[in-house]
Amino acid sequence: MNIGAASRIVLAITFLAGIAPAVAQSDAMTAQERANLQLVRDWWQDCVLDRQLDRSSLYMSEDYIQHNINFPTGRQGFVDVLSGIDASAAATITSAVQFAKGDFVLLVHNRVAPEPGDPSRTYDFSSYDLMRIENGKIQEHWDYAEKIPGIPRGGAPNGTDFAALDFDYTSSELENIRIANIEFKDILQYGHVELAEQVMAPGYIQHNPNVPNGRDGFVEIFSQFANPEPIRPEWKEEPALILASGPYVFYMFERSRPDPDYPNSTYPVFWFDMVRVEDGLIQEHWDSAMKNPPQ
Repeated sequence: MNIGAASRIVLAITFLAGIAPAVAQSDAMTAQERANLQLVRDWWQDCVLDRQLDRSSLYMSEDYIQHNINFPTGRQGFVDVLSGIDASAAATITSAVQFAKGDFVLLVHNRVAPEPGDPSRTYDFSSYDLMRIENGKIQEHWDYAEKIPGIPRGGAPNGTDFAALDFDYTSSELENIRIANIEFKDILQYGHVELAEQVMAPGYIQHNPNVPNGRDGFVEIFSQFANPEPIRPEWKEEPALILASGPYVFYMFERSRPDPDYPNSTYPVFWFDMVRVEDGLIQEHWDSAMKNPPQ
């Protein structure tokens, strides 16, 4: 891999992120879920940060399923790409939230990027990594990654039947999902922005760099696009996966993007949204958005 391609991969993926010791974690995890989270943390430290790639087989299945379009699937594909990238080039980013639910482990990160139109300044945005654990090893990985032109197409079909998943949720987690669904289905998909007052805290913290903080800022932005329709039980765009742990509710949407190397072809991307629900109201939101260039 040439140096230019390697540096672009560093900017495009979250594998090379540093995890800060102080990070929010759900307190609703079982002992096994905490063990799954620790497995991922140890793998990240040993293989991603310290580049002890000879230890990757301790943490990863040989047939590890990779959904990042810029990485070949399989454990060896992961090793081959990271072996060709200088570890010192890794961007330092901090972890915002970590939790495990069932066989899944989620890491949500705080990141920094150059300001569009003014590279001397920076702004904050969010990213995530989601892993599925099987037989004590990392079996599958998702994140949000857009294809880098010229990089051989990677990724793999899903190895998980999301419709067959069944999680052991507490009554409070189910209520948090119900509240979060009002934002992502009833408000954003069916256009009923007036419901924000019922489910969103006035001081709603927004990590999307294109949307102002506060419930009023959310309403002001999305009222411009709202076209209210009768609310139906079904989603217009159904999430591929919903996970809840304690106050956190995570959504993953599978979408498609035009392939820059193959006209009339698309590739999958895995968008995320996550909220923190406390006291019956949505307090905080993260998603995959980066800052829009100036008009």
